[in-house]
Amino acid sequence: MPSRESNTRDATFREELEHCLPTLRVRALKLCLNETEAQDLVQDTIVRALCFQSTFREGTNLKAWTQQVLFSVFVTRCRKARRERRALETFGADPNAWLTANTTLVPRRLPPRMARALASLPPNFRAVLGLVDLHEMSYREAAVVLEVPVGTVMSRLFRARRQLALALGESVASPSTPRSVEAPAEAA
Repeated sequence: MPSRESNTRDATFREELEHCLPTLRVRALKLCLNETEAQDLVQDTIVRALCFQSTFREGTNLKAWTQQVLFSVFVTRCRKARRERRALETFGADPNAWLTANTTLVPRRLPPRMARALASLPPNFRAVLGLVDLHEMSYREAAVVLEVPVGTVMSRLFRARRQLALALGESVASPSTPRSVEAPAEAA
């Protein structure tokens, strides 16, 4: 049960935090250059400040602390946006990434030649190819099932498709990097 002292401390912290709002709004607007994004940034900053209230040392400058929290939230958002842009660029280059969920391109049973080629792949590649291409899971869903990052799913899928094409005797365009595709890579 919280003590009266901690309740008083929390109330004081919230009051002082409220006094910081005008300067937070000004800085957020300077950083975002967009009123709506600035409001979201301030809101996320307040939420983060309340969550990490225990890290604030009483007697120090709350205004400076909240400004640092705001900047940290802003930088985190910028990094996330950059990662999302990169992922979209990657997905834009993959024609299978934009198929609708009700599109069925895979027959119920694979032809024997395809099944043999698929069976010849290393287990990591076979698993990701089966989840994404055969079971039509998204990269994110496959990542959850395989317990690996989305980037690993994308990498394995790229290499699995290339190895499958080679196993089927199809020509494969040379990769942008001088890495050999014939040798199965177990890592990743």
